[in-house]
Amino acid sequence: MASAGSSAFRRFLNSETGPKTVHFWAPVLKWAVVIAGIADLKRPVESLSGTQQIALFATGAIWTRWCLIIKPRNVMLASVNFFLGAVAGGQLVRIAMYNHSIGLSASESVKAILSG
Repeated sequence: MASAGSSAFRRFLNSETGPKTVHFWAPVLKWAVVIAGIADLKRPVESLSGTQQIALFATGAIWTRWCLIIKPRNVMLASVNFFLGAVAGGQLVRIAMYNHSIGLSASESVKAILSG
């Protein structure tokens, strides 16, 4: 039994997406960006940057797809990018709802988001 466990660990350690590669460490460290975005849910919506959230949303969406078509396929990186896009999308919805609550029309809200 012990040899089966150690060989499974050894396979993980030496795999194409194991901890000896950037394919492992990139998503692990990128979770910090997702956690920062979640922490920003407590910030007042007036202090959020619309352009930053658009950039994070686009990055998350593009890289989620890309991580699933590259070789080796990196599901761990795809998942962190998915959550990055989801958190940024949630922030964009917060900004849009705030703009609506202060009386901006939809087109004015889009302009406000794009201007920062």
